[in-house]
Amino acid sequence: MSTPKGSLSTTEGFICGGIAACIAVTVSNPAEVAKTRLQLQGELAKGGGEKVYKNALDVFAKTWRNEGIRGLQRGLTPAYAYQILLNGSRLGFYEPFRKNINEFIGRGPAEQIPFTSVLAGATSGAVGASLGNPLFLIKARMQAYSPALPVGAQHYYKNAFHALSTIYKQEKLRGLVRGMDAAILRTSMGSSVQLPSYNFTKNQLVTSGILPANSTWTFLLSSTVSGMCVCIAMQPADTALTRMYNQPTKRNEAGKLVGALYKNPFDCLWKTFKVEGVRGWYKGSTAHFLRIAPHTIVTLTANDLIVNLYKSIRDGDN
Repeated sequence: MSTPKGSLSTTEGFICGGIAACIAVTVSNPAEVAKTRLQLQGELAKGGGEKVYKNALDVFAKTWRNEGIRGLQRGLTPAYAYQILLNGSRLGFYEPFRKNINEFIGRGPAEQIPFTSVLAGATSGAVGASLGNPLFLIKARMQAYSPALPVGAQHYYKNAFHALSTIYKQEKLRGLVRGMDAAILRTSMGSSVQLPSYNFTKNQLVTSGILPANSTWTFLLSSTVSGMCVCIAMQPADTALTRMYNQPTKRNEAGKLVGALYKNPFDCLWKTFKVEGVRGWYKGSTAHFLRIAPHTIVTLTANDLIVNLYKSIRDGDN
């Protein structure tokens, strides 16, 4: 079935979204390393425990001093693969999901309806999170590892392939899908607001005559607003996900390896709240914003630019 001129197929949207996300993760990965280590610092310790890092900038400085650029970019390889799956799914499946949901409820596919936009964003994000769970798992563990200033449980892997094979040998498939429920929760919360807030802001800027539709400033401003919304919505679930992935394991009575600290993301959030309070949920929030803002800006801006460039080449526009 041919794709109408001016629109993208699901495959084309997936590829363009994946390329945009890889560009973004190169910029945002150091902040992700800082966020991960701050979220694990003082885990389930009354009073916050010993502080290895003071704040996000302190993580950058100490990691650079002790581990160099390799430390700041830990987990970059699985991050690339994860972003292709996650954002390729989120950006590639969002529009088809939204249009189909609109048609299902008897509305026009082009209509921007808040409810269907949020539902499409959450659904496309959940698909991406499920596909990329093993990659996010090893990324989080690799980013948490520090030979100089360790925080939380430490998992040493030579590379992404070594990580995947080690986990599979020890825990089989169960180990690779560990934390998937937390990943779906986190990504659904973020995805439910990322594209709807981006599209809403962009539409308001264009329809109000503030900025033209294809202006880079329109993309940047819309992406900034979207990044703020994602950070606010996703932070508690993001902390739960990091801790679920990185927790040590133990054998239960049936001989299966299970998490030693948390049963599920809600158990993690509850235990964190009881010991560390609401502040425990928002550990690393500054680093999270330093990651999510440029990541969202670069992802969505690059996606729009890549899509427009691809369409001009594909359709032969001058």
